[in-house]
Amino acid sequence: MIVNMHEGFSFCIEKKVPGALGRAGVLSTPHGKIETPAFVTVGTKGTVKALTPEQVKNTGAQVVLGNTYHMYLKPGEKLVEEMGGLGHMMHWDGPTMTDSGGFQVFSLGFAFGTSVSKVAKSSETTFEGAPLEHEREREGKLAQIDEDGVTFRSYKDGSEHRFTPEKSMEIQHALGADMTFAFDECTSPTAGYEYQQEAMERTHRWAERSVKRFTELQNTRGEKSPQALFGVVQGGRFEDLRKESAETLAGMDFDGFGIGGSFVKEDMDTAVGWVSKQLPENKPRHLLGIGEPIDMIVGAEQGADLFDCVAPTRIARTGMVYTEDGRINLWNAKYVSDLQPIEEGCGCYTCQHYPRAYLAHLFRSKEMLAATLASIHNVYFLVNLMKRVRSAILEGRFADFKEQFVERYKG
Repeated sequence: MIVNMHEGFSFCIEKKVPGALGRAGVLSTPHGKIETPAFVTVGTKGTVKALTPEQVKNTGAQVVLGNTYHMYLKPGEKLVEEMGGLGHMMHWDGPTMTDSGGFQVFSLGFAFGTSVSKVAKSSETTFEGAPLEHEREREGKLAQIDEDGVTFRSYKDGSEHRFTPEKSMEIQHALGADMTFAFDECTSPTAGYEYQQEAMERTHRWAERSVKRFTELQNTRGEKSPQALFGVVQGGRFEDLRKESAETLAGMDFDGFGIGGSFVKEDMDTAVGWVSKQLPENKPRHLLGIGEPIDMIVGAEQGADLFDCVAPTRIARTGMVYTEDGRINLWNAKYVSDLQPIEEGCGCYTCQHYPRAYLAHLFRSKEMLAATLASIHNVYFLVNLMKRVRSAILEGRFADFKEQFVERYKG
């Protein structure tokens, strides 16, 4: 089944997971095809940290995502446009995506200066979903939300800026990525029902405005490649809100959907399932900001097609690397003289050429190459984990693959 999206885009579902919502498909864009499920490598500021585009491509990565907020602040979307757009600027010839900047509403507002992230443990929320503290007491450290949009101060120099749905669309239009996202409000997983509902309804109104401005801008692209627009489902950890949000956005003219906002770690897969059942089956779904190996596998089982996260390069810079048996820390003394690769049988450039001892030496010597080699491995690990999930779906053995991987990774 092939579904045409906006000009230059289509999505084809090749096979489904029996008894589940997961599927393997192909998402076609003006700059190439993405075989799904797939991990989207994050290049926040137009670069995947510590890696050249050629190194990213050699990991098997199919698509790169840039951050609208960060590239707006520096170098500025107009300069990116003058350099030929995100992909041309960073010398990446494959598919590209940009987020909406909505996550910064959360990270600069409610979550600023706290340890709160978009995924919480159930122990971090109080009885019957009440917030740990009142949201409005935390809002506005660097960002203030109103009906029209968000006013925020730059984390770089304190200068004041304003994002609205229209502004987000205009920035993403200039950045020129293949796939863009409607402006949304990401809420805290500790937020109570009342605020989650308020933020969700505001996100829906912003989604309508995003579609309107996106459509206007597409009519001005001329010879530039067309873009696709994804709506973002919100509603936190509440089933009725998640379903309402998915149903509302499904009725709008979106090419695909992001599953955003906040989750409770223990039931994230359930929340993704609620959403997938309400969204059109024939359009791609992107689980935003999720990149832990097991989370991606259960997300794929529940119908998510794309995943993105900064984790593989972020933890690599601290000496943490993924293995089939879980993460290991290359700063541990036992790796100083360990002549084995990070993981036996791994096909990444790092594991093919360097032992753990060399990486341990690089980290202890504060050499820049340490972050590069560890990042190559981590990106390769997640990219190819999703390729293995895809193969398991196509070959009808997903359940066995999931059981074996989770048992070993946790063990």
